Amino acid sequence: MNAAALFGGSRKAEPGLLPDPRLGNPMPWVIAIVIALTVIAAGSGLALRNAATSANATLNGGVIVQIVTAAPASRNQQADAALAALTRTPGVIEAHRVAQDQLEGLLEPWLGTRPGDTIDDLPIPALIDVRMADAATPDRIKALRATLAAVAPAAQIDAQAAWLTPVFRALATLQWLAAGLIALLALATIAAVVLAARNTLVNHRETIAIVHLLGGTDSQIARVFQRAAGIEAGIGGIIGLIAGVAAIVVLAQQFSALGSGMATGAALGWGDWLVIALIPLGGVGLSVLTARLTVLSALRRMV
Repeated sequence: MNAAALFGGSRKAEPGLLPDPRLGNPMPWVIAIVIALTVIAAGSGLALRNAATSANATLNGGVIVQIVTAAPASRNQQADAALAALTRTPGVIEAHRVAQDQLEGLLEPWLGTRPGDTIDDLPIPALIDVRMADAATPDRIKALRATLAAVAPAAQIDAQAAWLTPVFRALATLQWLAAGLIALLALATIAAVVLAARNTLVNHRETIAIVHLLGGTDSQIARVFQRAAGIEAGIGGIIGLIAGVAAIVVLAQQFSALGSGMATGAALGWGDWLVIALIPLGGVGLSVLTARLTVLSALRRMV
């Protein structure tokens, strides 16, 4: 009788000493929880990356010009002059003044404007949305200021991306946190497999000694544990993947209801879903490798 037969790895109906991998064992459920959390963390990290990339691409060449003066006539005159100067500026591919009705719509919830009121009665800056061919670097912003200084002395120029710098930093931090969580979950998987393998080895120490006397090798014994760990991890991985994907879909629906452009840019692509689908395979590989190394290390100390 070989090692596989003694430990339940034969095809015959004889009972094995290792418990059969099934849902009644705790290990598949532990792996399922870990895989589900890993899927959610990976999906969140990928969505945050997509949101940051989309927002940065949209705002990278964007510039906002504000004409800040309380006099309506001077404000309108400088805005028209600034707009004309910007359309002639090299590197500017688009420039348009934000319409008054758009500003009124934005300010109405905050200022309580009523029909018949005009924004010209309020000291609200005139806004010009500028799109540049290249990134709005500090040097390009400085050049635009020099261009507008003569025709619109009240103009203030800011890169759109600069307004969202704290948001980008927060997104980057959250991505690192997601990566850290994935690393911790991988360590949790390793720890769970190590504990399970060591516990089984201790319970079957005498059987292992008999296998050695019958000519069984450490590699043969390790393969039995690898097989059990792989099956349990596979079962748990499938359950965890389904649960994790379901959670991601629910979260995606909740965020899409916000109607935010950044939420739309966070949508997962086919490549992202492929990465998520590979997570259970990674869990199986990690479990099998951990079981093999743990068993071989323990067997060397037992000899």
